[in-house]
Parts: sequence; C-alpha cells; structure tokens
Amino acid sequence: MIADIKRTAEQKMGKSVDTLKTDLGKVRTGRAHTGLLDHIRVDYYGTPMPISQVANLTLADARTVTIQPFEKKMGPVIEKAIRDSDLGLNPANSGDLIRVPMPPLTEERRRDLIKVVRHEAENARIAVRNIRRDANEHLKKLLKDHAVAEDEERHAQTDVQKLTDRFIAEIDRVLAAKEADLMAI
Repeated sequence: MIADIKRTAEQKMGKSVDTLKTDLGKVRTGRAHTGLLDHIRVDYYGTPMPISQVANLTLADARTVTIQPFEKKMGPVIEKAIRDSDLGLNPANSGDLIRVPMPPLTEERRRDLIKVVRHEAENARIAVRNIRRDANEHLKKLLKDHAVAEDEERHAQTDVQKLTDRFIAEIDRVLAAKEADLMAI
C-alpha cells in the first residue's frame, strides 16, 4: 500500500513537471518553433481544428515558421487565426505558403515574459507540494487504521519528501533553462 502511494505521488509529480514544460513551450522567445502555434485553432468546415491538423508546419530558419496548408483555401483562414491570436505575430501569405516571422523581443517584453514563466514554475511547485500533502495524508490514514507501523509511515514520509525535493529541483532546472532562453538575444 505504501509503495502504491509513493508510485502515484511520483507519477502525479512527473505530470506536473511535464505540464510546466508544455506551458513554458508556449511562451514565445525570440526563436521560432512550431509548438508556438499548437494552441491556435482554425475553422475547418465548421469545426475548430489545431493548425497542425490542417497544414504542415516547418522551420525555414531560426526566426521563421512556414505553414503549408493541405488545402489551398485554408491559407487565408490560417493567416487570420494567427493574426487574431494573442501571440502578436504577423503572417505573410505567398500563394500556397504562409511565412510567420518571429519579431525580436524587446528588453521590457523579455522581463514581462520572465515574470510569467516564474509564475508558471511557482504553480508547478505548488502542485507538487499539494501532491506531497495528499500522499502524507494517505500515509497518516494508513497509520490511523493500523495498516502500517509508525516506522514504516515515517520512512514513507521521508521518501515522499525526497520525491518532492527531486521534482522541485527539476522544476527549478526547467525554469532556469527557459529564463536563459528568454534573455538570449
């Protein structure tokens, strides 16, 4: 039972870190990457679809994403969806290919993005701590129900704390890498 609690806590903490990585991937740096457009949806015959399902996304260079729609008539729809998004991008349509240049970030905008990134990291840390709290509550319940001995419960709590420390350190590493990426010119 203790092993199940620890395994569940570790899986949930891992998911929290993965979610943080996904969220930070959406934060725009000066460099282009196709994942930046993942959350943008386009109207495809009345159904909202991700751009990646109606077009081929590639990197032309370090600062340009190229989009080649599978159907020619989707070009203007994709272009409008990108323009209307909160990313502040200005796509250029050249027939059957849409180029999305990434404008360089200003110093002020970089600082604002770092605040956003730190907030996301703090939310991930809080999620990991909440998972630790839940695991410890389950362990205390086992002790209260006389399902485990006090020593086992104490050792298990120590293991859960070590897990927590490991995942918080991972969150800090991910945050440091993203901050370095944002400050690189």
